[in-house]
Amino acid sequence: MSRHRQFLKPKRSTLSHARHLLPPPTLPPSIRSRDKIHPPLRDHARAPPDTQPRRAGQRATMGRPPCSPRSLPLLLLCCLSWQLLHALPLCTDSRAPVTLNGTLAFFCPYYSGSSCCDAAADAALRKQFQAMNVSDDACAAVLKSVLCAKCSPFSAELFNSSSDIRMVPLLCNSTSSASSAQSKDSTQDYCKQVWETCKDVTVLNSPFQPSLQGSAKLPSSSSRLTDVWQSENNFCASFGGSSDDQSVCFNGNAVSFNTTEPSPSPKGVCLERIGNGSYLNMAPHPDGSNRVFLSNQAGKIWLANVPEQGSGGTLQFDEASPFLDLTDEVHLDSEFGLMGIAFHPKFATNGRFFVSYNCDRTQSPSCAGRCSCNSDVGCDPSKLGTDNGAQPCQYQVVVSEYSAKGSSPNVSATTSANPSEVSRIFTMGLPYTAHHAGQILFGPTDGYLYYMMGDGGNKGDPFNFSQNKKSLLGKVMRLDIDDVQSQKQISNHSLWGNYSIPKDNPFAQDTDLQPEIWALGFRNPWRCSFDSERPSYFYCTDVGQDAYEEVDLISKGGNYGWRAYEGPYIYHPEWTPGGNTSLSSINAIFPVMGYNHSAVNKNVGSASITGGYVYRGSADPCLYGRYMYADLYATAMWTGAETPQSSGNYTSTLTPFSCSKNSPIPCESAGVGTVPSLGYVFSFGEDNSKDVFFLSSKGVYRVVRPSLCGYTCPTEKPATDNGTNTPSGPSSSGSVTRVGKSMAVAFTFVVYALHF
Repeated sequence: MSRHRQFLKPKRSTLSHARHLLPPPTLPPSIRSRDKIHPPLRDHARAPPDTQPRRAGQRATMGRPPCSPRSLPLLLLCCLSWQLLHALPLCTDSRAPVTLNGTLAFFCPYYSGSSCCDAAADAALRKQFQAMNVSDDACAAVLKSVLCAKCSPFSAELFNSSSDIRMVPLLCNSTSSASSAQSKDSTQDYCKQVWETCKDVTVLNSPFQPSLQGSAKLPSSSSRLTDVWQSENNFCASFGGSSDDQSVCFNGNAVSFNTTEPSPSPKGVCLERIGNGSYLNMAPHPDGSNRVFLSNQAGKIWLANVPEQGSGGTLQFDEASPFLDLTDEVHLDSEFGLMGIAFHPKFATNGRFFVSYNCDRTQSPSCAGRCSCNSDVGCDPSKLGTDNGAQPCQYQVVVSEYSAKGSSPNVSATTSANPSEVSRIFTMGLPYTAHHAGQILFGPTDGYLYYMMGDGGNKGDPFNFSQNKKSLLGKVMRLDIDDVQSQKQISNHSLWGNYSIPKDNPFAQDTDLQPEIWALGFRNPWRCSFDSERPSYFYCTDVGQDAYEEVDLISKGGNYGWRAYEGPYIYHPEWTPGGNTSLSSINAIFPVMGYNHSAVNKNVGSASITGGYVYRGSADPCLYGRYMYADLYATAMWTGAETPQSSGNYTSTLTPFSCSKNSPIPCESAGVGTVPSLGYVFSFGEDNSKDVFFLSSKGVYRVVRPSLCGYTCPTEKPATDNGTNTPSGPSSSGSVTRVGKSMAVAFTFVVYALHF
């Protein structure tokens, strides 16, 4: 089987290497032997010798191929030039900006390089401006700049609002936010400038109308600002300030970013061990309590109470009484099992939840999905051959709906689920036995179900499923599970189960895409998450082949490059029965963060990324706002930040970690100082308090106050006796779960292969 996905790590003195990387843990022979299958890194990540570094997080620019790891001097040059990594900004329709050959012509000339307006959108803005019939030249210039803000590559942030419609961007107003450190020059008082320039000018169909902050249509009558707004203060209270996250506003010419200094960089991450079990998934209870759902690969889901920070407690639940036991439905093997759980946003009242798992069609009559290798995608199953003795599409991916026992409004009090499936949401046969990801989660603002799918396996995605717009392999899907379909509708629309298609999925603009697809070009996306404070930021980590592990920012319709690219490298597959994708035919989006394989495990020769969360907890203020991710081997962890917020500039730092002196369950030592041995980091979790957890082969670890490990954070608050303030829900059964070492070892064998 093939390996994982990686991303170039800058090796500058400015990066924090607080400790040397630990030696990799001793692996079982079955795992070590995998590395012998693969030739050295240099043989697989080649690029032409004239390659030049490219900024991460941006679309590909033809004529400037990415770095090649082949040449050490060139590699070092690439590393030195990549300390700041650039994210991909978003447009108001959740798409990435389009790349322009030059400055946008005609009406809106302000945005060059990339823009959220094509020629048609530009023409529509011109028409809107002409319909205003503005006679005053100064006010006309102001209104033109306001309308053209729609073309800004950061328009999603500029127009971000809880309302259904926002017709104008957030106008910079230096007096509106005490937390903003923006200077009080004319650009930062742009809202005042708009008021002073246009307050007495008659404007037809003015965008500055109170009704437009709701969902009403544009008024046809003419008006002046003073006809609607009593004063500048009233006007700027509605249209001025910073964005909803206090970081972005429009100053008349461009985006103005909050220049407030970020929190101090973390000196290290302090962990406490609160459980011994090995789990793949953690999901907070939607009722907002201190409870979480945990699931293991074998097919069991438990409901557990999380102890307060500083209480010295451990996870509390009854191992013998799972919330749901699907071990009879789930096919468990090195690559298979229960992959994901997701609870409906209204679970506390409707009791609906969803499980992603694998089944074997030779063992289960309900395991009967269509094969992902079919004539619609130009694939013949008879050409695939067998994989470890398995026939093509013998193993399948499944998403099923289940329900909690009990009825509204008492769902939150229930501690078990009905074992019978409510509905089969999705079933699809896999071409091979690897790279099927399987995570599911609900979008925090749209309520749709996002389903992560790998490329289906085999080294180098030989049939090029990830770039095939008719295939669902190598994709992030977005499904509506609230609009129930009839069997006739499912058949007529060639759906893979009981769901419907959100009308704003990318297929509405790109008819070549399968309707389910939200983004494409992934190898094996292993753990994705939304930033809870900035939900337009959707992070996914993608496991690399031989060179890079990458962190991607997901946008609507975005193509993340595999297998034309592996991270920023051009990828050259060894076997291509499914054909190749030319670099000029795609607009690849590159990673915002990541690391190189050789930087992590020189002895083992491979690595595998595990994605985490943007930390929004209160225990470690120096971690706040930083994205956390780790390597499977648990020898390295990184924290990355966008500085300033919404600027698109990312830095990533190798961050040491240690075990708290007050850990409720003592941590095992890795034999190097105070570094704990976590085994393998399979996944991350987050609870309702926004605490972040490591889910590893040796237990569950929570991020706690840095001072407990001797790390210094200037903004850390003094210790309190009451921990978090999250209200507790009904208690689960009170025994402390301590899964034996034999289970942890079994999961080490089983889940490791998921990254290959």
